[in-house]
Amino acid sequence: MKDKEQKRIKQFEKISRKVGKMLNEHQLVEAGDKVLVGLSGGKDSMILLEALADRRRHLPFDFQLFAVHVSASNIGYEMDTGYLVEFCAELNIPLYLEEIEVDLTVDPKKAPCFICSWNRRKRIFELSKELDCNKVALGHHKDDAIQTVLMNMIFHGSISSLPQKLSMFEGRINLIRPLLFIPEKELTYYATLRSFKKQEKSCPYDDTTKRESIKEVIRQMDRLNRNARRNIFQAMDNIYEEYLPELKKKERNTPEETDLDNSQ
Repeated sequence: MKDKEQKRIKQFEKISRKVGKMLNEHQLVEAGDKVLVGLSGGKDSMILLEALADRRRHLPFDFQLFAVHVSASNIGYEMDTGYLVEFCAELNIPLYLEEIEVDLTVDPKKAPCFICSWNRRKRIFELSKELDCNKVALGHHKDDAIQTVLMNMIFHGSISSLPQKLSMFEGRINLIRPLLFIPEKELTYYATLRSFKKQEKSCPYDDTTKRESIKEVIRQMDRLNRNARRNIFQAMDNIYEEYLPELKKKERNTPEETDLDNSQ
């Protein structure tokens, strides 16, 4: 037990340092910021909140943290909100439990998961305005970014992924992703040591087929080259446009990053 606790502390310090480096190098958080963290109840968002709370104690300036969990009342989706309340209380972070209704018929061309995700994200931004928050933090990690760039290439014909910082609503809010440079396996390892309570998800519309297919493609790439994930991630910053074919110019579509909006 003592050995497991030492491993837990060591792994958390590793993650927290990486988050601190990301915050500093990319100026994700600055003095006086009010940051609203999307808390799904999965390991990624919970680790994000815990790491941000830890960095707040180490940074030479102060910023405020808030958490929000959004549920859809008309969709069978179970979550132990009591556990989230206790978790945030331990960190001394205010938690807002928001409930929405989602009209899944608004766009027949969109998958139910996409519509639900879009509406939950919308409520997060609305709350950020109500709380006068200037930053919204989400728990996407390195593997999410890799999966997203491949999904957009294969299904949308575009090269785009998840930026670590995105200015929105004419600069009123910045969307930040402090875990973006951390591989999922490091988060999974810590979550195992931390013994987060397993959340029950029973959404009748849950469809991970496309996402799981991409994960399998990446696993096959790993077998071809053990550095495949690292190289795909780095490739997003190494684009040589002069060596790409110039196709017929046409109006660009906005990348649909929420196709992979499954921050855990």
